Amino acid sequence: MREAAVEADYPIAILIRRSGQRIFHAALPGSSIDNDDWLERKSAVVDQFGHSSYYMGCQARADGEDFNERFRLNTDKFAAHGGAFPLTVTSSGCIGSVAVSGLPQVEDHRFVVEQLGLFLERIASRED
Repeated sequence: MREAAVEADYPIAILIRRSGQRIFHAALPGSSIDNDDWLERKSAVVDQFGHSSYYMGCQARADGEDFNERFRLNTDKFAAHGGAFPLTVTSSGCIGSVAVSGLPQVEDHRFVVEQLGLFLERIASRED
């Protein structure tokens, strides 16, 4: 994921967490401390709900509600904006999250989904 972001010259920060513990972080050129704050708040949404931060925000908007008001969550701790995605294992459920911040929210979300898809394809090709 980091390599793809460097290659695309994306000014992003990347966070991967397992059970709330930070196991990978990268801050690429052009990213800032604000991106780290967004990573934490988006990841908190995944931890709380087990769905992507983008899904949760879109669901609330589709219902005509503000996400934070709907769930009575502090905006300093939760952000239902695109870019954080649950890492789910069939036998265990959600075990962590991967998050990106620095692009518009739809692009953050798209980048994570594309990179996870490529990762899963690489794993599947090794098993064949």
